[in-house]
Amino acid sequence: MKKATYKQSGVDLEVYQEAMGRIGRHLRRTHSPRVMPLEGGFAGLFRLDFNSPLFARNYQDPVLVSCTDGVGTKLKVAALTGIHRTVGIDLVAMCINDALCCGAEPLFFLDYLALPKDNPELIEDLVAGISQGCLESDCALLGGETAILPGVYQAEDYDMAGFCVGVVERKRLIDGKNIAPGDQVIGLASSGFHSNGYSLIRQAVFEMARLSVDQEVPELGQTVGEILMTPTRIYAQPLRRIFHHYQVKNVIHGIAHITGGGLAENIERILPDNIQLTLDKASWTIPPVFDWIQQCGNIDQDEMEKVFNCGIGLVMIVSPYYAESIRQQLTEMGVENWLLGEAEEGPRGVQWKDA
Repeated sequence: MKKATYKQSGVDLEVYQEAMGRIGRHLRRTHSPRVMPLEGGFAGLFRLDFNSPLFARNYQDPVLVSCTDGVGTKLKVAALTGIHRTVGIDLVAMCINDALCCGAEPLFFLDYLALPKDNPELIEDLVAGISQGCLESDCALLGGETAILPGVYQAEDYDMAGFCVGVVERKRLIDGKNIAPGDQVIGLASSGFHSNGYSLIRQAVFEMARLSVDQEVPELGQTVGEILMTPTRIYAQPLRRIFHHYQVKNVIHGIAHITGGGLAENIERILPDNIQLTLDKASWTIPPVFDWIQQCGNIDQDEMEKVFNCGIGLVMIVSPYYAESIRQQLTEMGVENWLLGEAEEGPRGVQWKDA
């Protein structure tokens, strides 16, 4: 009688161990002295170090902040292009940018990878991208899980999820409650689509416009694949500097990460009941990549604004007395930004100046 084996069922433990051997160095390069060694352990250890002078100065009443997210169907484009390293950056960005909205300092990151079969090269590419995103966020890649799930995914499919933990001093928590009439709204430039709207993007590009990933887009100077695989911008470094200079003065009243749902929906999540924002669509120039995708799919403007960030990846709502100073610092750090509008008394929500 034939004997069943794990390898025949789709999981090769020798290949799995090869994959695990490839990723250790990508984790270690993100580690600071706060990561405690635990050889062969079943968890990752991160020391908060309450007794250190730096921690004691910054945190008397620390609050942990946690976020989780994925990359969505951008992974289908990664499979078409064969570009897998940048989706790890996307994964980190989607989580870290959410944590920053509370004013948090990112501490550590965990990942979950699910694949139909062992693939050491692919696993290393994915973890290398995650590691790079963690380095850009000054965040330790503490560990993760790689699940081999034959029968759950098709041959070239895989999925990934990320989990980050940060910390913020309770009195410096940014929650939108202090947004007041007269506050200024600053928009920080995105790097493109980030990791949102890719179901619509794939329909527009591959089904309607019938383009392939290796086709050149002359007006943008890139191939379709290069355009669609542009990594999500991580805002950790510039916001860390802004927090250091201004947060203690309570001048940053709200931050919104602009993901699926666009500007209006994501900003509205942090507004108090009696605050309305009036934004001017003419205050920033929508990048050409959004015009291109709109033409590919003949997408209505309302749909564009509901699905995409349209060039604004993060919004800060700040005291009017410090708005220009904050904008100047962002510019000095290479972050293009615009003054989008201001807060006023009114029914909770976002309205457009040209409406």
